Amino acid sequence: MTRKVATVFGGSGFVGRSVVGRLARAGYVVRVAGRTATDAATLRMLGDVGQVVSVVASITDEKACVAAIEGSSLVINLVGILAPHGADTFTAIHVEGAARVARLAAASGVERLIHVSALGARADSLSAYARSKAEGECMVGRAMPEAVIIRPSLIFGVDGAFPAMFARMARFLPVMPVFGATTRFQPVWVGDVADGMIRIATGADMAGAIFEFGGPQVLTMRQIVAWAARWGGHPRPLFVVPRWLATVQGMVLEHLPGKMLTRDQVRLLYVDNVVAPGARTLDMLGIAPSPMGLVMG
Repeated sequence: MTRKVATVFGGSGFVGRSVVGRLARAGYVVRVAGRTATDAATLRMLGDVGQVVSVVASITDEKACVAAIEGSSLVINLVGILAPHGADTFTAIHVEGAARVARLAAASGVERLIHVSALGARADSLSAYARSKAEGECMVGRAMPEAVIIRPSLIFGVDGAFPAMFARMARFLPVMPVFGATTRFQPVWVGDVADGMIRIATGADMAGAIFEFGGPQVLTMRQIVAWAARWGGHPRPLFVVPRWLATVQGMVLEHLPGKMLTRDQVRLLYVDNVVAPGARTLDMLGIAPSPMGLVMG
């Protein structure tokens, strides 16, 4: 019997690895599409022999995307950036790239497309990141109306940047700076996000649905930073950074290699990032979201 094929753009990343492993266990042959050749040996360990393969296919490359998608029954687009880098602008990745994947998936006869956006994606947002995510959703919907869109809140996990980044900072800093101290987030475990995608991919048809994935706890950034410092074994006093100072720091740091902080990210840090009332959630997929304390220990 011929196995179904799934193509996962951005599948070698933090969220992608969880998704790819679950797809392999669900019986898919998985193509992990990325800008460069990924660690093939590591990816192969996520499935049986020959089940998980790495392909070079940036979502900015039309021809490579065609080859990566051809023959797939499922396509998942996880690609996103937090700050522009050269030709990789918000428009190129979140809008044009997303539209390209959707258009080619529709043309290839793909049965299901899952597009991962972001909680807080809004056309009227002050943040260029959030506006580009909203525009990308619109473009995906136009190209393939039956696509399912997922908007996750802050995603956490043992192997992810969060909460490890805050924990590393606490190890070296005597006082922890907190940006957007009162802004509310709904941290969601990467395993729950991946499980949600598998339910959408393999369950009843949910054409055109939009899901918002959040965890069971709504926490302020102050609470999150304090928790992460304790989790890392280095509890620290907190310093609430005034918004004007955060903006100045973003203005400087966005011009340095790595772009540790940008003014656009500062704008995001002062907007609540929680699931909207009445939204489709993980609960509707039969998944009870896991709290940070239970998953991270």
